Parts: sequence; structure tokens; C-alpha cells
Amino acid sequence: MQQFWLSRQKQQKKQIESGKIDAGTRGAVTGGTQMGALEVLIRDILVETGLKETHIKTRTALELPGYYRPEKKWDLIVVSENKLVLAMEFKSQVGPSFGNNFNNRSEEAIGSASDIWVAHREGRFGDGPAPFLGYLFLLEDCTAVHRPVKNSEPYFHVDPVFKDVSYSKRYELLGRRLMRERLYTAACLLMSTNSKRTRVTQPAEDLSFAAFVAALRGHIVTFVNKQ
Repeated sequence: MQQFWLSRQKQQKKQIESGKIDAGTRGAVTGGTQMGALEVLIRDILVETGLKETHIKTRTALELPGYYRPEKKWDLIVVSENKLVLAMEFKSQVGPSFGNNFNNRSEEAIGSASDIWVAHREGRFGDGPAPFLGYLFLLEDCTAVHRPVKNSEPYFHVDPVFKDVSYSKRYELLGRRLMRERLYTAACLLMSTNSKRTRVTQPAEDLSFAAFVAALRGHIVTFVNKQ
């Protein structure tokens, strides 16, 4: 978690020094390595569980075919014996624009999963079993994400579970429903403060890192034992 914030700061500083400054906080995210430490951690867990390190991709060759589009680049994939074993997304949200970005993140997550499952049905990934789809989300822990948010309902009422809940609660509901509808095998929600010594919290037990890793290990053990 600490590495996430350090990476953002370094990227923003580098852009300032080069004179290429993006609007708002975008300068802190255009480098693309903020979640690198978490990717390495997951890779180590996969190797420890029995996968070959050469089958785990985290930086290059991450494109997978879709159904509604030719391809999409994932954040971490495992391809073994010409079979797609798993595909994962590592996403984050840092303030101040939580509103629009929540909708964008929701659409991305739903769209990516829907696309890959139809591609799987169409035989794009060989004749192996269904892959593990993982969604790991890191949300900045600050005052803004804990305030109740009002909904616009000009014609119809929103689902009651979204009534006056915070953005952190919205992300919790998103993760839980992504799993309930089987769009993702497992989802994880982590919260972290932007401070020199970050404070990490996990608001929901069913979306905890431990639960996420347990599901991941179970899938990998089953795959390895069938080889």
C-alpha cells in the first residue's frame, strides 16, 4: 500500500521536473506502475501455490481476445498449457473526483468481465475450464469517501441499497455484486490513507485480501492438480 502512494508521488514529481504536467492529479497516474507492488505480491503467491513463474505475465503480453472487441489488456494473466488460467484487474481510485470515476470504474469492470466470458464461451481460450477472474480495488481512505451521497431520481427510484450511502459503501456493493452475478470469481476492496505511514483498512470481510487470496489459491491448486 505504501508503495502505491510513493509511486504516485514519484510520477507526479517526474512530470513536474520535465515540464509535462497533466491536468489535475492525472500526472500522478500516467506512469502506470502504482499497483506494481500488489502485482508482485500476487505473482509471488501464485508461484508459491504451484504455478511456473514464466506462465505469469504482469508487464508485457497481457492482451486477451474479447467478443465485443478484438482484444483487451489485463493487468495480470496466467496462460499455461495453452489455457487461460486467470486474468486480473488492479484498479484504484483517488480523490477528488469520486462521483464520475465510480461510474467509470463500474462500467469498466462490468464490461471487461462480460466481454471475456462470452469470448470464453466462444472458445477463444482453448478447451480448458473457466478461468479465474479477479478484481482488486484500492480506494483512498479520506473524509470524502465516507460522506453519504445523494442520488438523482428524476423518473425512477434507484435500488434502495444505494440510498444515501457513501462512495466506500458503493464500491463495497459493486464488489459484492460482481461476485454474486459471477462476473468475477473474487473481488477485493482495500482502503488506504494518503500519508507517510499509510493506514490500511478492509471494510468488508467477504471482500478482504485474505478471502481473495483463499479463492485464488483454491483455483490454482485445482488447476495444478489436474495437470
